[in-house]
Amino acid sequence: MDNPLIEFKGVSKGFDSRTVLDRVDLKIYEGEVTTIIGLSGAGKSVLLKHINGLVQPDQGTIFFRGRPLDQMTRKEKEAILSQISYMFQDNALFDSMTVYENVALPLRETTNLGRAEIDQRVMARIEQTELEDAAHKYPSELSGGMQKRAALARALVTDPAIVLFDEPTTGQDPVRKNAILSMIAEYKRKFNFTAILVSHEIPNVYFISNRILALYNQKVVFQGTPEELEDFEHPFKEEVIHSFEGLQEELTGLYSRRQFKVLYHTQLRNRRLEDVYCLGVFALKGLDEIIAGLGHDAGQKAIRSLGGFINKHFGAIGGFSTRRHLNEIVVMVPMCEREEAEAILKDFVKDFKEQGIRKIWAEARKQVISGSCVEFTIQGGFAPGRPEVDMEDLIASAKNQQREIGRFICTGEE
Repeated sequence: MDNPLIEFKGVSKGFDSRTVLDRVDLKIYEGEVTTIIGLSGAGKSVLLKHINGLVQPDQGTIFFRGRPLDQMTRKEKEAILSQISYMFQDNALFDSMTVYENVALPLRETTNLGRAEIDQRVMARIEQTELEDAAHKYPSELSGGMQKRAALARALVTDPAIVLFDEPTTGQDPVRKNAILSMIAEYKRKFNFTAILVSHEIPNVYFISNRILALYNQKVVFQGTPEELEDFEHPFKEEVIHSFEGLQEELTGLYSRRQFKVLYHTQLRNRRLEDVYCLGVFALKGLDEIIAGLGHDAGQKAIRSLGGFINKHFGAIGGFSTRRHLNEIVVMVPMCEREEAEAILKDFVKDFKEQGIRKIWAEARKQVISGSCVEFTIQGGFAPGRPEVDMEDLIASAKNQQREIGRFICTGEE
């Protein structure tokens, strides 16, 4: 792997007689989404504040592109810190300022740009975060989601290389939590910044994260990919991950990936060689188009609805599901041949089209410009299961069998 953008070596921090970080080692890589997870009070926010210079370590060294910060000149440190932006947990918008004024504040306070240049940059970020109609409104006049977008526009107006997010989904309902995470992933791609999140939204945050850092008992006990975390054996998993993984069920009604694996292998252990089962993979193609045309909430509601209707039809015959990627759901159907599963698909698509997506379209229709069109498809495929076949290979086989099973269109017309 390339050299880290940011590295901690032996970093310790305490307040009064309480140790918050104890000889922490970690690496953060450029261009990735890195998420720091842990229980409340574990020191996640303190760790984040070391990155942007709000807190200094008592011991240890922080490196930026391989160079120790404590050996840099003041001017060099300021140049690095100017590349970092911070999005606060509660948005920290100024109530007495309009959205435009809030977004403009960092440029007015930290640059020597003229009024015209500031206006150009501010309006560009306001348009890119879809806040044109709210530019001259005050935070109290905005929904929670719009306030988040305003805070993000302010964080992005200085064109930062690194954006720090401190518990960006706190206090939000399940759909809004995932809409905010989706928004962060979208703008990370659009503006190409390195994102570092503090979050306890396990496992939802995994879908946008390249790397996970697990903070436990004042130390980073794990750093790696979400997939590697699944195989990580440590008391941290029992105390932290298991206590939070039910959050995914709030959004989709699906099992966590770990729970799915346990159920899958339990089914195989109790299976006779002649027993049949199949595994299916569903994908929502066009999620970006839904988000662009109808907003992040509609995108998450579409995923939630898809998961719910998969459970409704395949759960009725003993199936169980997990969300594998942001727009992909895997279902295992015990005691079911592929032909039977394919037959159930017809009822699933009809039901999803008539009931599952209609309410979303009705709520979101007002967001669609008259004459425009938002379109997405659901793809699905099944593979027959055999006890000797690895689960990942079976998923790959089901994906190879995928085909379009439903096409959905929302227009701006009544």
